Amino acid sequence: MNVLVTGGAGYIGSHAVKELMEGGHNVVVYDNFSHGHKESLSSEVELIEGNTSDFDLLNKTLEKNKIHAVMHFAADIEVTESVKNPYKYYHNNFSNSLNLLQAMVKCGVNKIVFSSTAAIYGNPEKTPIEENQLRNPINPYGRSKMMTEMAIEDFCHAHNLGFTILRYFNVAGAHPSSTIGEDHRPESHLIPRILSAVVNSDEVKIYGTDYPTKDGTCIRDYVHVVDLVRAHVMALSILKAGEGHIFNVGSEKGFSVKEVISACENVVGFKIKVKEEARRPGDPAVLAASSRKIREELNWEPQYPDLDTIVSHAWKWHSTHPNGYSF
Repeated sequence: MNVLVTGGAGYIGSHAVKELMEGGHNVVVYDNFSHGHKESLSSEVELIEGNTSDFDLLNKTLEKNKIHAVMHFAADIEVTESVKNPYKYYHNNFSNSLNLLQAMVKCGVNKIVFSSTAAIYGNPEKTPIEENQLRNPINPYGRSKMMTEMAIEDFCHAHNLGFTILRYFNVAGAHPSSTIGEDHRPESHLIPRILSAVVNSDEVKIYGTDYPTKDGTCIRDYVHVVDLVRAHVMALSILKAGEGHIFNVGSEKGFSVKEVISACENVVGFKIKVKEEARRPGDPAVLAASSRKIREELNWEPQYPDLDTIVSHAWKWHSTHPNGYSF
C-alpha cells in the first residue's frame, strides 16, 4: 500500500514510518520539520517538505505518489501552549486537517488513520476510559483534536471516507535498536524529563503528593511508542470506504509519578533527586485508557507492557543521544 505519513519525521511518526516500511508498505513522508527531524528517517523514504496548509502541494503529493491511504500525525501537542495560543492549535490541528481531508477527496484517496488523543475525554466519567465515553475536552488542544475527529466522521458520511481513529495518553520509550527516539524541544513529557535530569545531574519536580492514589501522586497511562505505531499499522488493514472505527490504545491501569521515577532509578542504577511541588490546577488523579476493544477487534497486544522495558529503551536512546539528533 502507498501510504502518506503526515508528521512522519516526528517522534511517533518516525516510528510509524519504520514499522510501515518493515511491513512492506511504500511510504511518503510529509513534514514541515517544525518538530520533526530528517535524521530520524531512512534515506529510502521519499520526503516532501511542506505544510498541511498547502492545498496544492498536498494534491500534487497525493496524485504523484498514487497514495492509497493517509496516516495523519502532524499536529501541535502541548496542552499548556494551547491554552495560551489557541489560534495555533485550531489552525494547525483542525483547519489544516480539514485542508488535508479536502485534498484527499479531490484526489480520490478515501482511507485515513488519524492519530488522535485521549485528551478528548477531558475529566473522565470513569477509568479505565472506554471509547463510548463522552467527548468533553477541557483545553484547546483536546478540542482541536475532537473537532478533527468530528470532521473525519462527517467526511465519512459525505464522501465515503474510511477511517480509523486512535486515542491514547502518554507515549514513551524508543525503538529497541536505539536508532530513533524522542527529541522534543522543549521537552514536557515525564520520562524523558527524568532521564534528562539524570544526564544533567538535575532534579525532577513532582506536582502534588496528596492525590487519592496508592502513593499520593498522579497516575497516568503509558504506552510504548513501538506498540502504539503497531496499532496504527494494524488499523490500516481494516480500512474500508464508508466505514469508521475508533480505538483507545492504553495500559489500562496506568503508573504513578513515583512509580515512573522508581522505574527510572532501577534502569539507571542510582537515586534521582526530586522536589515536591503543589498540585497543578486541573490535574486529575487518574487517567488511564482501556484497550479492551482494540485487543478484541484487532488482536493487538503490547509487546512492551512493563514500565521498566519502556524506560530502558528510552534510556538507551537518551544515553547514546544526549543531544538528541544533534550529535
